[in-house]
Amino acid sequence: MSGVTADAAGLLEIADELYALPLGDFTAARDARAKQLKGTDLAAPVKALKKPSLAAWVVNLLVRRDAAQANQVLDLGTALREAASGMEGAELRSLTRQRRQLTAAVTTGARSLAAEAGVRVTQAVADQVEATLTAAMLDARCAEAVRSGMLVAALSSTGVDEVDLSAAVATPDSLGFSATPVEPGPPELHVVPDPDSDEKAFAAARERAAETTSALAEAQQALDAAAGEVAELEARGMQLQAEVDELRRKLTEVEQASEQVEEELADAEDVRAEAEEARAVAARDQEVATTALERLSR
Repeated sequence: MSGVTADAAGLLEIADELYALPLGDFTAARDARAKQLKGTDLAAPVKALKKPSLAAWVVNLLVRRDAAQANQVLDLGTALREAASGMEGAELRSLTRQRRQLTAAVTTGARSLAAEAGVRVTQAVADQVEATLTAAMLDARCAEAVRSGMLVAALSSTGVDEVDLSAAVATPDSLGFSATPVEPGPPELHVVPDPDSDEKAFAAARERAAETTSALAEAQQALDAAAGEVAELEARGMQLQAEVDELRRKLTEVEQASEQVEEELADAEDVRAEAEEARAVAARDQEVATTALERLSR
């Protein structure tokens, strides 16, 4: 690579080998290579190489084991970015659907490659893989990061804002580097025999145990938070149900009172009608009596 120092080129070569390894072998192999390089300028940078996340490792695996599929995504992403500027809304929506179909299909292929390597990829991890492939299609620098085969973290991009890749790739010089394709099967890392292999294995196992402990703690924290929210909602639901029951009771009382008032109103209207009729009769009788009195008075 032009513009890269000899030390940087040496680090990239070693990183290219390390990030091609099965995920579980990375830490021990990295530490063994750093020990082999003890006393050189490369020892510390090699030791500092970060173990990739599972999603990043799956993308690295895809780039190395199925370069044709990976290149199809990256090359098509370049073409689509160039074409998108001149497209209308409907064309852009169609383009987005096609991009999603492609990334979904390639993600399925990446999961199959991981399964062949003995690694189960959950849907959550697959979503991160697909998001990384989408970022590579939307953003040219993300595409460089994917092409390097040295991702240490999954990527995400809207295609608008610049993505910070400083913590997403093994080294800054990874951008612009193309991963070395490998044939299916365990990749080989040529290192000198390590007399401390048992200690390294123990350290790797301890690291994996620490990772699973951390994951368990995070899962427990999420569970506790969800359980607390459920309890609060259940209590709120019981409170609201009690209020509903009280309102229904009051509504029943009001309906009964309303029915009673309607009955009393009907009785009162009957009494009023009878009183009106009696008054009319009395008025007629008065009129008759008054007329008779007037006649007798003449």
